Amino acid sequence: MTLAEILHPSCALFLDFDGTMVDIAPQPSAVHVPEPLIGVLQDLHGRLQGAIAVISGRPIAQIDDFLDPLKLPVAGVHGAERRGADGAVHLLHTQPLDAVEEAACLLAAQNPGLLVENKRGSLALHYRQRPDLEDLCRRTMQQAVDESPGITLQLGKMVVEAKPGGASKGRAIEAFLAEPPFASRIPVFIGDDITDEVGFSTVQRLGGMGIKVGEGATCAWRRLRDPQALRQELEAAVAARLTRTK
Repeated sequence: MTLAEILHPSCALFLDFDGTMVDIAPQPSAVHVPEPLIGVLQDLHGRLQGAIAVISGRPIAQIDDFLDPLKLPVAGVHGAERRGADGAVHLLHTQPLDAVEEAACLLAAQNPGLLVENKRGSLALHYRQRPDLEDLCRRTMQQAVDESPGITLQLGKMVVEAKPGGASKGRAIEAFLAEPPFASRIPVFIGDDITDEVGFSTVQRLGGMGIKVGEGATCAWRRLRDPQALRQELEAAVAARLTRTK
């Protein structure tokens, strides 16, 4: 079953960003957004009557910058911040990250190639340039998180992140589904990482479908090869709609 068949007008579409819509880059700031993607997302926004949202570990502001001039509903920082279709922004309460920041910055200072990324209420330690330090990064961050009440550790592709305990992509999707224009629609969530598994399980529990982009174990019911394959299927879904309306 293709996305052209899955994305009927009664669906709500939720999309991860890095590794899903766009290819992962060596540095978070180096991501390239293929020009046709923004137009495709705009067309899908119309087809789904606004029921399309980005669910990302990035802050909302970064998603807006990458997708400019398009401004979609977004859940950023794994749901710690969320902008609804009406433009209202909802922020989860966050806890201090002093111990986590100190530990991550010290480790990065001692090991060139590590990158510390500060977000609102969250801190990520990227080791894409130093995969040999994966275990050390995970141990260091886990110890710091254990000393930080209200903070949990989130593993991802070449990154380990401390985030608010109440934030998850699954909860963000559920919050969207309680609001127009997402309410009463069949949810479809497309992602690529460990962080997206809770999103897959959430939409499938609610009668929708999870779609995993790339390799790796998953609870999602469908899989796509890579971000390019997803972009092609999204383009085909838009083209199929245009054909049917002629």
